[in-house]
Amino acid sequence: MSRSVALSTAKGDYDMQRRLYLIEGLPGFGKTTTAQLVYDILQEKGIPSTLFLEGDVHHPVDFESVACLTEKELNQLVNQHKCPKELILKQAIHKEENVFVPYGKLRNELSETLYDSFAQYDVYELPLEKHMQVIKAQWKEFVNKANKTSIFECCFIQNPVTIGMMKYDAPPTLIKQYIKELAEIIEPLQPVLFYVEQVDLTYSFEKAMRERPTEWLDGFVSYYTGQQYGRKRGYEGIEGTLQILKERQALESEIVKELSLKKVKVNNSHYDKNTYKALLSEMMKSYK
Repeated sequence: MSRSVALSTAKGDYDMQRRLYLIEGLPGFGKTTTAQLVYDILQEKGIPSTLFLEGDVHHPVDFESVACLTEKELNQLVNQHKCPKELILKQAIHKEENVFVPYGKLRNELSETLYDSFAQYDVYELPLEKHMQVIKAQWKEFVNKANKTSIFECCFIQNPVTIGMMKYDAPPTLIKQYIKELAEIIEPLQPVLFYVEQVDLTYSFEKAMRERPTEWLDGFVSYYTGQQYGRKRGYEGIEGTLQILKERQALESEIVKELSLKKVKVNNSHYDKNTYKALLSEMMKSYK
């Protein structure tokens, strides 16, 4: 089931028909809570809006379990696994020389081996330069089509930093420039960045560890310490993951500081939802 939430009520006292809210911050800091509260505030104001959370397979700019292949590569996979091509083409999207296959949506229709084969072509497994090209093109397409306010969780800073820093250990200057280019692309949508902070990173991460499934923690630690950034520095286990998070936090702080779009840092350390909602509501009045 999609985690996107649509609202089609009449426009209220905010002039936000094509506004974009970006919710960013480190894991466990409260991005999902913040995104949901921003959506709730807009709903109460009668603003037509759509909320997209992390992991939504219907996300308009992110690629959740989507493979990017050439036509030749797609044909080879289909022939190799003897899968009816019509099944794939029903969901596949052709853009220039690329074919995008949302294999996550087809999970129940694909054999395990074919699913795993598509995963090897995932957008987040592409070489960094091509990945950035694909993502920027997707943002441009979204901006051209957007006709209401949207709230995006974590795809503007977190995803670029994760693939640029963690996966490929790219220079910070390249990562910063990439995010600045995304900021230029979304400028017509009057973007507002809410960057969620916490007083104590270690406490917040340990809280997330206690509250989330063991599978989440195992996968998180494995990814953070197993990619180029963590491997090159010899980071291991939870301690190594925390060190990477601290370094990621420092980089993101620089990125937020250098961005020229409208931005506000919000602190969720008290974990009091009602107080936090009131704070967000007050802040959003500045962006009528």
